[in-house]
Amino acid sequence: MSEPHTEPENLIDFLVSKGNEVKGLSQLNLKKTPNQFIQPPEKRLSHIHVSTQESVPIIDVSKWDDDPKVAESICEAAKKWGFFQIINHGVPLDVLENVKRAAHEFFELPVEERRKYLKENSPTQTVMLKTSFNPLAEKVLEWKDYLVHFMGQGNNDDFKLWPPVSRDQVLEYMNWIKPVIRKLLEALLNGINVNQIDEVKESALMGSPAVTLLYYPKCPDPDLAAGAGPHSDISSITVLLQDDVGGLYVRLSESDQWIHVTPIKGALVVNIGDVLQILSNDRYKSVEHRVFVNGSKDRVSVPVFVNPSSDAVIGPLPEVMEAGEKLVYKRVVYSDYFNYFFSKGHDGKRTIDNAKI
Repeated sequence: MSEPHTEPENLIDFLVSKGNEVKGLSQLNLKKTPNQFIQPPEKRLSHIHVSTQESVPIIDVSKWDDDPKVAESICEAAKKWGFFQIINHGVPLDVLENVKRAAHEFFELPVEERRKYLKENSPTQTVMLKTSFNPLAEKVLEWKDYLVHFMGQGNNDDFKLWPPVSRDQVLEYMNWIKPVIRKLLEALLNGINVNQIDEVKESALMGSPAVTLLYYPKCPDPDLAAGAGPHSDISSITVLLQDDVGGLYVRLSESDQWIHVTPIKGALVVNIGDVLQILSNDRYKSVEHRVFVNGSKDRVSVPVFVNPSSDAVIGPLPEVMEAGEKLVYKRVVYSDYFNYFFSKGHDGKRTIDNAKI
């Protein structure tokens, strides 16, 4: 085992300016977690109320082309839970395993190689390496790094500039996951009286998807730190591939109880994002979730954030409002919503609350 090092004197400079990220910090073999990562007691895993009585629904979607009950189950889970897992979705297991392995291989590259994909260095703005969430604005840093691939903004020339160690696996995964995403959105829209995804709705739902390789290095004090603080996603939906380490927790609706989303081999976790909550005028709910880290294992996950185009205008859909119900949300330009979300640390559902009338 390598000898422990002392904590860098200027942590933000080490993590961000010098591009070492949390991965570089974990390689110092520190005896304790730096203070900037330590969560207040009430936000630590040992202090939150974890329910062992319930789990998010698991839906077999193998017959979703033939059996209307599959779509009904998806819509019911979206309304009641905001989170569910799907199995038998058609994405081959080797494709799933390959993209998880690619996440490990990218973050195991030498720091000099990883730094090439920091925002200021990246050969294309369609791929970007980041650390924590917003390290310059957060009160407490998050123990994670991530590589974002912006699918909606690129072409084959851009994709060729992505990291060779993970590029092909990400592209193959996205090719398989696209039809799954469309089927999920079609089912969810049909559940709120929207029978067709036209060009405008496609832009407002899935105009700019992003595939992210999330990496949570093992942490010297896992009980004190977090990989992600409580938040809801600002996507229409998010489709997440977990590894077997675990650590994702979801808030039970309207309660202080949290539940662990137990990893299931071959399954995909689906959650409703703020955009679909707004479009549905609260019929569907985006739900707070958080991630805790591990003391002995590195964890990876691969979310696909199904985001609108940056210029899309988001508001309750006309089809939803036909019955004359009260509007809950104003219309917002997605880029403004996105920028507000990333201007601060994770803070529950404050972003969507800001969009209410």
